[in-house]
Amino acid sequence: MSDFTPTPHNRAKKGDFAETVLMPGDPLRAKFIAETYLEDAKLVTDVRNMLGYTGTYNGKKVSVMGGGMGMPSIGIYSHELYNFYDVKKIIRIGSAGAINEKCKINDIVIAQGACTESNWAAQYHFNGTFAPIADWSLLSGAAAVADKQGTKYVVGNVLSEDAFYNADPHANEPWIRMGVLCVEMETAALYMEAAASGKQALSILTISDELYSGKALSSDERQTTFRKMMELALELA
Repeated sequence: MSDFTPTPHNRAKKGDFAETVLMPGDPLRAKFIAETYLEDAKLVTDVRNMLGYTGTYNGKKVSVMGGGMGMPSIGIYSHELYNFYDVKKIIRIGSAGAINEKCKINDIVIAQGACTESNWAAQYHFNGTFAPIADWSLLSGAAAVADKQGTKYVVGNVLSEDAFYNADPHANEPWIRMGVLCVEMETAALYMEAAASGKQALSILTISDELYSGKALSSDERQTTFRKMMELALELA
């Protein structure tokens, strides 16, 4: 790839992205973070309205870009950032549905590992099962920052599912028995892309739904009210 040629999904040029990229699923959340927290934020890509910005936070160059919904989407964007744009760290900041009563609405979950029923790992031709895990320096750093901020958090396993509307109403029960904290749709692919690229990744999630109780945040609240998670990720960046 030329230094001056964007990928089919990203019109940014080399050097437009910082070494650390915060990646919410929603591109409008990326826009909110850039406009609210970053100084001199510049739009560097808007292909398919998947907005990406670069600016500074406390004097440090930081980027934020939407990653979309599901493993195929975040897999594309993370792969390109790691391999074509020299990004070293991606911190996913997204929402999740709690399946463990340890997790309540607006709680922060730091994903130590990501279970999945997806076939994403098949491309790597393992002779067994790969365990997608977070980068330890990012995970331990996030816990330290959260402690300093006084932010309540839970560390543990999450579940990255392919289906948002699962036809099996009992699909989560085995994962619940194994102590999995919450369900989302991207972390396993991000952790595998980071491992395959020799880069770093961490997923920091805010509980937007309690699947065991039926409580949920609105779409507007998901877009703009996850400030604790955003500020934690920005301090870690």
